[in-house]
Amino acid sequence: MNEPVTVTYSIEEVLKRIEDKLDRIDEKFETKLDRIDEKFETKLDRIDERLTNLEVGQATLTEKVSSMDKRLEKVENEQSTMVKAISDLQGFRSLIVPIVVAVATALLTLLFRLVPNISLN
Repeated sequence: MNEPVTVTYSIEEVLKRIEDKLDRIDEKFETKLDRIDEKFETKLDRIDERLTNLEVGQATLTEKVSSMDKRLEKVENEQSTMVKAISDLQGFRSLIVPIVVAVATALLTLLFRLVPNISLN
């Protein structure tokens, strides 16, 4: 019943098996570590590419905004010129109307002065 346990393996064999197992575990660990490094590099490359695209997009947007700003300034200048031209036309109109009225009045006055001198015979 209480028989002693006997080991049939030598310590050298047991240590060799342990060493082999440790080597396999180390190999698996290195493989997984290499895969993680590879995935990390891939992700980092994608992030770098996206950042570059963002920088290019930002530069394009900055250029477009600058172009729009220049166009807006041009429109504002044209608007200012048009406002001045309209103002000048209104001033010209306010000058023309009295002249036309004066000429019409003068013509009517001449016409009325001539009417009594016309005989209907």
